[in-house]
Amino acid sequence: MEISLLSFPSSQTLTLRPNPNPLFHFTSSSKSSKPSSLHIRAAISRTKKEETVATVKTNLENCHLLAAIKYEGFTVKQFQELRRSLPENTKLLVAKNTLVYKAIEGTQWEALKPCMKGMNAWLFVHTEEIPAAIKPYRDFQKEKKLEENDFTGAVFEGKFYAPGDFKALENMPTRAEIYAKLLGALQSPAIGLVGTLQAPARDVVMVLKAYVKKLEEESGQ
Repeated sequence: MEISLLSFPSSQTLTLRPNPNPLFHFTSSSKSSKPSSLHIRAAISRTKKEETVATVKTNLENCHLLAAIKYEGFTVKQFQELRRSLPENTKLLVAKNTLVYKAIEGTQWEALKPCMKGMNAWLFVHTEEIPAAIKPYRDFQKEKKLEENDFTGAVFEGKFYAPGDFKALENMPTRAEIYAKLLGALQSPAIGLVGTLQAPARDVVMVLKAYVKKLEEESGQ
């Protein structure tokens, strides 16, 4: 075992070997120690990971739908074009599955766990108009012939939607259609209102929320 002792002013190092007692090992140098490039790279990598997790969490605020898109095969140019084609109320982010899962773990978005494989781009939708938010990607996908780069899944209202379930999301009624449905039910005979109330609970809640919001907006004018 090598023992290095503090050097004299001449910067020479006195070295004794071997040391019969392996319990003691002293290393000293006249030069100040500096962090290695390996440590610097590790610190930078850790900081970037933390920033990515924080970015995901920020985009989850006021998010109505989070969807994963198969990213493998995209060119940089295609990705830039896609970002420009999306409405302002959506955000597209490329991040590792492990970092995204770290951000969503313990939340309603954890239902997105089945998508945590392969390379994904993550679409954050910050509007209740889900079909309108999804359509730009569908149009881009068709235009660029990116059939393989489909949605790998999404979470809406805490429920996971597999690729085969996306029709339900894409065919959801718009806010205008909800207004028309509610107003029509209120103006129709009682049987019409009963029919509306017999719809699935989620649809009824959406209808009532939309109507209340409309009244609040009108009263605030």
